[in-house]
Amino acid sequence: MVNIMSGAPVVMTIAGSDSGGGAGIEADIKTFAALGVHGTCAITSVTAQNTRGVLSIYDLPSHVISEQINAVCSDMDVKWAKTGMLSSAEIVAVVSNEARSHGLSLVVDPVMAAEAGGDLLRKDAVRVLKEVLLPFSKVVTPNIYEARTLSGIDIKDVNDAKIAAKKIAELGVEIVIVTGGHLDASDVVYESVSETFTVLPGKFLEGGTHGSGCTYAASITAFLSKGYSIIEAAALTKSFVEKAIVSSMKVGHGVGPVNQLGSTLRDVHRYEALQNTISATEILVSCDEFGKLIAEVGCNIAMATPEASVATDIAGVSGRILCVRHKPHIAGNVELGGSYHVARMVLAAMEFDPWVRAAVNLRYSEKVLHICRDMGLTISSFDRADEPGQTNTMDWGVTYAIGNFSSDTLKKVPDVIYDNGGVGKEPMIRLFGKSAEEVAHKAVKIARVYSGSSDLDGNYIDG
Repeated sequence: MVNIMSGAPVVMTIAGSDSGGGAGIEADIKTFAALGVHGTCAITSVTAQNTRGVLSIYDLPSHVISEQINAVCSDMDVKWAKTGMLSSAEIVAVVSNEARSHGLSLVVDPVMAAEAGGDLLRKDAVRVLKEVLLPFSKVVTPNIYEARTLSGIDIKDVNDAKIAAKKIAELGVEIVIVTGGHLDASDVVYESVSETFTVLPGKFLEGGTHGSGCTYAASITAFLSKGYSIIEAAALTKSFVEKAIVSSMKVGHGVGPVNQLGSTLRDVHRYEALQNTISATEILVSCDEFGKLIAEVGCNIAMATPEASVATDIAGVSGRILCVRHKPHIAGNVELGGSYHVARMVLAAMEFDPWVRAAVNLRYSEKVLHICRDMGLTISSFDRADEPGQTNTMDWGVTYAIGNFSSDTLKKVPDVIYDNGGVGKEPMIRLFGKSAEEVAHKAVKIARVYSGSSDLDGNYIDG
């Protein structure tokens, strides 16, 4: 029999809905999912909102908010919840009553304005927030502007943030975290029981910040529900939000929303690229005929992640694939950053087509090019003699070959790019494709036709 109380913690967000998907309920649920807890919600308001601001707000009736909280808490074991947009005094009061009734440990994000612009908290609600909700809350996470409203203290540095945090704690809340995204990126954590301050330094990062406050409060709620101490939870949350900002997506004309799953997806993509490239190398070395296509300097195969921008985002062989006694042999391991030259080729190709994420280099011969043509593969080339000074050959060569192959209006990456070499440079053929396995299969097919062991249809020929 399955224990329904086992598994991931169940947490709740009580907040407004952002139609643009960047903040509010939508940001909270994404954060909960990314951190491995089950997220539930009670929607307080529906906003017509995008990356440029809040256009309109519709507050749900109090009884509807109350019924949502009751529905979840009567069925699931919710211990931790966070509040976000509570736009009116009436909504603050009903949320406070329900949270007390169900014994919820609250993390309060005192949302007062949207990152993209627009007021989300009426002035009459601030008083009720301070007098009714904060006195029994566990944590409150104001930014410096919200902390100024709650404390009456103008915050210009970390010391001011400490004074404001202590003042806010006098309202009854146990822990105050003044987030420093609008100051110097340092978060100030004040624990009222022990009267201790902890400053968590940070740095400003490039990326969108829409939904960062919601994501912060939802993240710390998730970590606290898992049993982390407040300092552990705050440190982990800071790291999580920073990664979400770096991974942000430009989806509109205003402030870009943070991407809670960006870091997780990046890890998944790296794993997939590694596994695909490992499989591709096994395909190559299991084909004895492939040894005939290995260049004198060896060959390499590589595959990039979808978001690749540097060689370390690309899986490849850390050494080379060599021909040893007429058979292919891997001298090295498949790892991220394992290839440089083939990785540069892939990065150059991805500038024109992000789906072309893999390549392998082969020994040059007219016969191989003839086989490629017979297979229906598209082909282009570059001449090293035309290469400008102070350039990377692979960047320039691949870009040049693509330009030579494509029209001015439609840039397409050919299946094959070759060059005839130069002084001290071996001529080379390069196969491109969507995955390392795809180019490996192409290379094996070419090798078998080249050696006469199979025809273009893949049928083996009895030698």
